[in-house]
Amino acid sequence: MFRKRQVNLTVSLLVVFLLVAGTASVPRAGETTKVKVSLDWTPNTNHTGLYVAKELGYFAEENLDVKIVQPAKATTSIQLAATGKTEFGINTQEYVIMARSRDVPVVSIGAIIQNNTSGFAAPEGREITSVEDFEGKRYGGWGTELENQLIRSVMKNAGADFSSVEFVNLGMTDFVTASKQKMADFFWIFRGWEGIHADIEGLDYSYIPLTELSETFNYYTPIFITGESLIDKNPELVSRFMKAVSRGYEYAAENPEEAGNILLENATELDRELVMKSQKYLSEKYAEGAERWGIQEKKPWRDFMVWMYKHDLIDKEINASEAFTNEFLPEQEN
Repeated sequence: MFRKRQVNLTVSLLVVFLLVAGTASVPRAGETTKVKVSLDWTPNTNHTGLYVAKELGYFAEENLDVKIVQPAKATTSIQLAATGKTEFGINTQEYVIMARSRDVPVVSIGAIIQNNTSGFAAPEGREITSVEDFEGKRYGGWGTELENQLIRSVMKNAGADFSSVEFVNLGMTDFVTASKQKMADFFWIFRGWEGIHADIEGLDYSYIPLTELSETFNYYTPIFITGESLIDKNPELVSRFMKAVSRGYEYAAENPEEAGNILLENATELDRELVMKSQKYLSEKYAEGAERWGIQEKKPWRDFMVWMYKHDLIDKEINASEAFTNEFLPEQEN
């Protein structure tokens, strides 16, 4: 995926953070509020609407001075947002579920992309076009239990032998490099970034979307998050932030080229062709099938949470309705 797959949420570190964490105070009328938002990984087209909102003055119109940061090596955006080290963050549904199952007070406040755009990819020549073809092959990934259980689950549903799969931890090695060097036979990628990168590099590959394997896997990834404490103490700030962010992603959906240029101006290390093609792809995905950008429904949260519990990825079930809220999304204009 475009982001680093987080191996775990360090509970001990969270406890330390909770002892010293603060939250943004309620500002006086007309006063500019400084807030921080932590990315889940390095800048990419998942984040374009955020940079658009900052560059086009949408945050300024809400009296917000927003600083976009990346989490340090030993922390995650969930830790930062839950403890008030940053007011907001970007992460994914599965890790919010894990966090809340450990009583970490983090909440999803908006879906960046409505449908899961990830899936399993295999370079041409590996003869992998279905889940059954995973048998006897090498999977290259981040070495997380989530990957293990997801592959186990889809292979079991297909009547395939999961025990025959060899798992290879690739760390930060990207899909194209790992494929060309034959480090593994199939991978879990995001079509809108790694898949497009592979297209640009001329790598032919087969692709199996997760959403075609099970409706349960159509969960929200990525999402905006914040801590319960900020919601309790300063809901007006959350509303202002989400109003500006919504405008940013709506602009990116309608103006992919202009939005892509804004991202490139703020992340000059990115490849222009990759950003532009990825932005065109994602601009059609941000609010695909939804009445408005950012909206979330209970079913994807409930279904994937139950799946995670049944596969021992969380120790207890959580209340899915408390893991997300649409309260802070702006009202849809008529």
